[in-house]
Amino acid sequence: MPDERIPGKLIGAIVAVGSLAFIGILTETVMTVLFPQLMREFNVDTATVQWITTIYLLVVAATMPLSSYLNRRFKHRTLFLAAVALAVLGSLIMIVGHAFPVILIARVIQGMGSGVATPLMINIILEQSPKSKVGRLMGVGSLVITVAPAIGPTVGGAVSSILPWRAIFVIVIPIILLVSLPVGLKCVEQHRPTEEARLNSLQFVSIVLALCGLVMFLNQAGVAVSAAVSGVSAAVSAVFAVVSLIVGLGALLFFGWSSKRSFSPLIRLGWLRDPMVLLHLIAYMLLPIVGIGFGYVITNVAQLSLGTSAFLSGALVLPGALIGAFFAPVGGMLYDRFGPVRPILGAFFAAICGPILLLVFSMRLTPVTLAGFYFIFGFGYSLGFSNIMTNALRNIAPQFMPDGNAVFNTCLQFGGAAGTALFSTILSVAQAGAGEEGGAAFRHATAVGGSWTFATMIGIVAIAICCLIAAFRIGAKRNSRL
Repeated sequence: MPDERIPGKLIGAIVAVGSLAFIGILTETVMTVLFPQLMREFNVDTATVQWITTIYLLVVAATMPLSSYLNRRFKHRTLFLAAVALAVLGSLIMIVGHAFPVILIARVIQGMGSGVATPLMINIILEQSPKSKVGRLMGVGSLVITVAPAIGPTVGGAVSSILPWRAIFVIVIPIILLVSLPVGLKCVEQHRPTEEARLNSLQFVSIVLALCGLVMFLNQAGVAVSAAVSGVSAAVSAVFAVVSLIVGLGALLFFGWSSKRSFSPLIRLGWLRDPMVLLHLIAYMLLPIVGIGFGYVITNVAQLSLGTSAFLSGALVLPGALIGAFFAPVGGMLYDRFGPVRPILGAFFAAICGPILLLVFSMRLTPVTLAGFYFIFGFGYSLGFSNIMTNALRNIAPQFMPDGNAVFNTCLQFGGAAGTALFSTILSVAQAGAGEEGGAAFRHATAVGGSWTFATMIGIVAIAICCLIAAFRIGAKRNSRL
């Protein structure tokens, strides 16, 4: 049918906005591979250099809740131009900055750009896609979310082996200005009227405090546990973790309480009363813990247990990332054709086989088997992940879709941050007291930590699958009453 064709301008808009989000997420994961160089250049320790990614994640997570307000208040093209300006400005500062605080400021600006671009892309897809094509276009959009963090270590390892690390940002500026900007100016359109929405500053401050507190709790709790196992004083980190948790939970509770009583809340949360949608949200937050955390685990197990180079360890992630690039839209097409149950559950029953095999062979892994078993997980994960959000948002009223988009994307960012913190802590605990890096005992300890990590991954994916099964049962009961 002619009205069910995907408009060319919609494809261009997705490419333009999605490329901004892709570049933002890619540079975030690229930086983790460059930590050794950055530590030497800026004369900082490991705990300090990690703020390059931590502060970026905090800013992205804090900007996401604004997306509902921004989508209602401003035109898509205005938001697109703001994201372009922030991305270019942040990259320019990264190129010329020669002091660590300046680099952190650049990461804050880049985080704001990504925090605007990613939900904008999803809102454009949800608002402008033909109904029969929503699944496949959400699959295309999910490439940004799933592929960029997966190939980041590969890109970082390749660039750092032949060029200065600042070359990454020299490369991305022409892509933004010569590809994203002109395509976006031509293709980004407005299909719904803006509203006179008001920004509830108190709620915004509370959600920022909640997200920052919870992310800092995860970060400092990991530091405290690692220090305690290593026999180093963990008092300061433990106190910081507890205070961060109290602040984060308190601010989150206040945000929920205030949203119920506000005439114009920052994010409307009434749709979360639907248990089917809530179960989808829980699964959508749990799965990135594994999906995004896998990049950290594979590169560290490969280097510290199997003795590979930084470049090879990053390359091991690439096959799983490439399969994700191909199968995310395929998963959306299956959703459009068969509905949610079989495409989603089938995908994650396949995905869980990856960490199961990694656990079984954890003490005798090779680079080939490590990449191969991750490939299995990447296949299933990319096939089903975007369909979870698609199905959830289809079950809420259209006027609440920007709010649902904001919450789902915020939970995605939080899940990714939680995964890195959780798995780095598990590996650190296993490595404690195992001698110097590179020794046989240290390699064995890392392999043991890898087995603990893979077991944790299996548990997380299993819980997510159970949440999805429960959600589908609720949906089936509702349909049977109709």
